[in-house]
Amino acid sequence: MSTKPNTMKRILGVAVLTALMACNQSENKTIENKDSNQVDSSKNTSVVIKDQKKSEIFSQYEDLKNALVNSDSSEAQKSAIKLEKSLATYEGCESTASIARKISETTNIVSQRKEFTALSMDLIAFIKSGEIEKGTVYVQHCPMANKGDGGDWLSIEKDIKNPYYGKEMLTCGRVVEEIKSK
Repeated sequence: MSTKPNTMKRILGVAVLTALMACNQSENKTIENKDSNQVDSSKNTSVVIKDQKKSEIFSQYEDLKNALVNSDSSEAQKSAIKLEKSLATYEGCESTASIARKISETTNIVSQRKEFTALSMDLIAFIKSGEIEKGTVYVQHCPMANKGDGGDWLSIEKDIKNPYYGKEMLTCGRVVEEIKSK
């Protein structure tokens, strides 16, 4: 009888390890430990969006995403406040602004990341409807986010930096689409 619990523990351990490894991409990627102050939104110069207001909203979204990558709930709050204000003044984005407001109203990183899923879905459609003059915006996906339901986000970098797990699973995910200049 004592071997059965040990077997179950081994099976459970292997299952957990397999799930974690399935999300880790090890193909020539290095994990860089970056201070949250090192993430610079001026890197957005690699992507030029024709509509200046959309460009500003996208830059603020990137700031929020980077705060979540760094697991910095306080910085995520600040970024969400700026993003909410910009979205609220852009016609048709009022409901997306309310999602940003929810992120700004909590310091709970888990809640912020949950709301980030809906925010990202809206922003993906928003960026697709804009005209990118230069560069590429990557739509990235983590299959393990949101308790296995998955989650998407936008990035100006092809390398995966997961906002749903931060350093716990920094490289979990893959590029599912590229939005390029026309």
